Amino acid sequence: MQFEKGRKRNEPSYLCTLRFEEIEQASGPIPGVIKKLLTEFEDVMPDELPRKLPPKRAVDHEIELVPGTKPPARAPYRMSQPELVELRKQLKEMLESGIIKPAKSPYGAPVLFQKKADGSLRMCCDYRALNKITVKNKYPIPLVADCFDRLSRAKYFTKIDLRSGYWQVRIKEGDEAKTTVVTRYGAFEFLVMPFGLTNAPATFSTMMNQVLHGFLDEFVVVYLDDIVVYSGTLAEHVEHLRQVLTRLREHELYAKVSKCSFAQETISFLGHIVERGRIRMDPKKVQAIEEWRPPSDVHELRSFLGLANYYRRFVKGYSEIARPMTDLLKKTETWNWTPQCQVAFDNLKRAMVTDPVLAYQISKPFTVETDASDFALGGVLMQDGHPVAFESRKLKDVERRYSVHEKELLAVVHCLRLWRHYLLGSPFVVKTDNIAVSHFMSQPKLTSRQARWQELLSEFHFVLEYRAGSSNHVADALSRRADLATLGSVAALSSSAVATSVRDRARELLSGDPAAQAWSTSSSGAKLGSFG
Repeated sequence: MQFEKGRKRNEPSYLCTLRFEEIEQASGPIPGVIKKLLTEFEDVMPDELPRKLPPKRAVDHEIELVPGTKPPARAPYRMSQPELVELRKQLKEMLESGIIKPAKSPYGAPVLFQKKADGSLRMCCDYRALNKITVKNKYPIPLVADCFDRLSRAKYFTKIDLRSGYWQVRIKEGDEAKTTVVTRYGAFEFLVMPFGLTNAPATFSTMMNQVLHGFLDEFVVVYLDDIVVYSGTLAEHVEHLRQVLTRLREHELYAKVSKCSFAQETISFLGHIVERGRIRMDPKKVQAIEEWRPPSDVHELRSFLGLANYYRRFVKGYSEIARPMTDLLKKTETWNWTPQCQVAFDNLKRAMVTDPVLAYQISKPFTVETDASDFALGGVLMQDGHPVAFESRKLKDVERRYSVHEKELLAVVHCLRLWRHYLLGSPFVVKTDNIAVSHFMSQPKLTSRQARWQELLSEFHFVLEYRAGSSNHVADALSRRADLATLGSVAALSSSAVATSVRDRARELLSGDPAAQAWSTSSSGAKLGSFG
């Protein structure tokens, strides 16, 4: 009203709007004193990274190559016209920000695009050839027991996540040429650490340990890329957080506020929940077992007992607990799921997911076993055959249309992402019953989807091993839980998807058949038509 009066009288009038922005977090409300502190450090939590190179620090990313190896160079991948437009745009933005510069180098990694959930395109670098000849770094990881010991004595916790953390780390001077990517519009080398390089997590963790040196084991825990500030009282937490944010400011490091959680009394850390002096297992770690529904027939019962029997040596009195169910497997018995069977089923599930059964030792190597079915994927994390965590989830509609090869690869990617905090920093083995997946790292060319997966896999130091499906009991059972096989999942399998599945399975079997390989070699000069 006052604005209208001023306008009619030809008086100078101004209209402005004030926007009040609350810092929100999914985990819980932020105490007022913490909100006040965060306003003092708004420059440490910008909406986007400054358009300049990060400073050179004591820790930059070094790429040490295996002696005697030659620089790997690949030809650019072909792109569609919309992708070329996006490529030109992203290259221009990175050049202006100083992230990349034109290169003249014997190295060359191709790039391709992965469509994100919002429809935008994300550029991925295929560094598999470079990673293959890079010396894998080992770096010290804090003892988990020590981390929990310190956290259990605290009441307030803050988790800090850096914004595009890798892009805040410089490539060591002299190693920039090794990161060269080749495109339709020329070759470019990175001046900051790009996604897809092996040893990147090691560099990031080492840098954060160096930056926060002096705070470690006092009120800060750095475990890989998890940064946790912990305190006994809120007043202490304000002071501790102030010191950490000041240190980030001094080193020109920037946090992403939407990914941080501040001054919480409960925190999820390394597969456990820490709360008011108590540490308990994160329910997600055993959700795949706890949500297993009672069997409705002998086939489903065999599937469950196949998994349970694999771990019988870890369950005291296994035979006696399982007897009501194993009796149902006798040919002389008709199917009758009694209350005694239900009690046995519940007791066996409970025994399999107790802390003593799922305990692990940081010094022992891990093994990951995965499997995928038409409707779900599953996996188990183990040490010397001892279970540490289970996973099972239903495939999304779009994932059900993946080829057999990509479903199996998705199972590997999903499980490694889920158990990342266990697996980073040490070599381990991934066992899969799909031959094609076991050769993924040497596959000549990637699809855009596979390129995104390769970026995640490049963080780990692992070997893919083929394991026959008949010996992959646990992951197989988890990927075939009856409650995940809904009518809708079957209906979603179109005839083309089924045909693709059959073709993929045929190719997989033929690739392992010496006679078929010999025939393929002898007839390589013939002109053949497609039978698919």
